[in-house]
Amino acid sequence: VGAVAAMGIPEVNRLVNAFFAGAKEVNPNVKKKVAFIGSFFDPPKAKEAAVAQIDAGVDVIYAERFGVIEAAVEKKILAISNMSDQSSLGPDTVITGPVWDMYPTVEQAIKLVKAGVFTAQDYGDFSRMAKGGSFLAPYHKFDKTLPAEVKELVEKKKAEILEGNFRVDVDENTPVSD
Repeated sequence: VGAVAAMGIPEVNRLVNAFFAGAKEVNPNVKKKVAFIGSFFDPPKAKEAAVAQIDAGVDVIYAERFGVIEAAVEKKILAISNMSDQSSLGPDTVITGPVWDMYPTVEQAIKLVKAGVFTAQDYGDFSRMAKGGSFLAPYHKFDKTLPAEVKELVEKKKAEILEGNFRVDVDENTPVSD
């Protein structure tokens, strides 16, 4: 599996590491490739890095940056999107991806302001799945083609997260290729 990401900073590392951890949970023998493009927005550079990974044998790629899905579409491999439902960029390519929903965070801040008790604080928990701040994008076209056991595994893990029985490790170390 591969990932093309912005740069090796904590906010990016935790996303890439979570993707790799999920892949390793399903297949402990999976090999990983990671590339950083050194920019938050350079789709041509991200696409070039993705093509290099795909040409080196990556079967599924995590598109932490724009440009990666385009490479996956051209090379006909599967992709996981990032932070929004990006299936429209590759309906036959993008299986799903994490979606970040700022609404719970903003709602909490507004609630505190209206109550006159707003203070600076860490709102990170409101970005977690249990508080509605993140979820997986729909499978769209893949809903019909993904094996039932894969979807069941995802739903089981989601239930464990929502019940508080599983918490995704937050690993901010810079990931490296195998």
